[in-house]
Amino acid sequence: MVPNRRSGSLPAAGVAPALLAWFAAHRRPLPWRRRPTPYRIWVAEVMLQQTRVAQAVPLFGRFVDRFPTVDALARASLDEVLRVWAGAGYYARARNLHAAARQVAATRGGTLPRTVEALQALPGVGPYIARAVASLAFGAPVVALEANGLRVGARWTLETGRLDAPSTRERIARALSLRLPADRAGAFNEAVMELGETVCRPVHPNCPDCPVAVFCRARQELPDPGSIPVRVHRPPRPIVRGAVVVLEDPDGRWLVQRRPPRGLLGGLWEFPGGKIEARETPESAARRELREETGLRAGRLRPRGVVRHQYSHFGVELHVFEGPLRGPPGRTAPERRWLRPDDLTTVAMPKATEKILAAVVGARGARPGSGSHPDRTTTSPPRASRPRRGRARARRTTA
Repeated sequence: MVPNRRSGSLPAAGVAPALLAWFAAHRRPLPWRRRPTPYRIWVAEVMLQQTRVAQAVPLFGRFVDRFPTVDALARASLDEVLRVWAGAGYYARARNLHAAARQVAATRGGTLPRTVEALQALPGVGPYIARAVASLAFGAPVVALEANGLRVGARWTLETGRLDAPSTRERIARALSLRLPADRAGAFNEAVMELGETVCRPVHPNCPDCPVAVFCRARQELPDPGSIPVRVHRPPRPIVRGAVVVLEDPDGRWLVQRRPPRGLLGGLWEFPGGKIEARETPESAARRELREETGLRAGRLRPRGVVRHQYSHFGVELHVFEGPLRGPPGRTAPERRWLRPDDLTTVAMPKATEKILAAVVGARGARPGSGSHPDRTTTSPPRASRPRRGRARARRTTA
């Protein structure tokens, strides 16, 4: 921070005209910018909240092709929505989008509300999504700041606070709102995001190509504009070890089960398994988890490798086993299904389960079939182990 300079103060008044002129000439031809209906803008903003633009482009096309309107989304089953959403990750977004669509269809005739307050009353719609949709779709004169916009705003105003602090976000939003062109609020918000995505990058911002560099306090007053905003150093992510069983019945079908509707990867289907306890081998953990989750037992278990994946806050190491059902299958609960490998595309599965499927099919010497979706990018972690007799039931955290 430069001495005797107040951080968080306004960028120059000329920033909005310069930014909008640049955006008009350089805006990328992204699919949600073509035929920008309120519904398409809403879906895009929800998808982009935790998915990179390059990854979101084909996923957005697939989603709106299948569900082109609020009513079409509301009529679909949650299973179908989760299956089409696969690859975007953070499946709570899809569940909330579906619930909100049903609410809008039932109470508003399929027409999205126009105000920030009414939008924020919908399931899963927070302050940013509400402001983005209100401004981009309906021209509401409000500032909408996501990660890119906050970074841009922090550099414009020489904001030295941490971006995860509400007070910092409020200062940036207040500063930008004073430069917001009331008649072009949507374009301004979208231009700020575009600048952060393509020019004002997190590391090594491309200041020579920035259309508003002359108005940027970080550019004018700091030797390294990329030092703003302050970076938060996070500790290494822990690794969770788990064991998973691909159980086969006499008809060649595999047992899958649905995760609870709430929580991590809620509503997705996976193979039985869970956390490896202390002083427990992967195979003994696999047998215990299978028994505690389903009441079923397996014959000889064959190891099929280890699947690894990283999440935002932890990593997983899943030991995969395959084996035959031992004994009668009993009654199958509604949240469990016996499916043939080629029928696994009929249910929404996280990436970890697809990796497990590929490992088992590969071990059998066959090419992974239609049950594997290489374009998906999110995985499910192992579910926490079920309690043994005499101890409190553990909360599910693994898959």
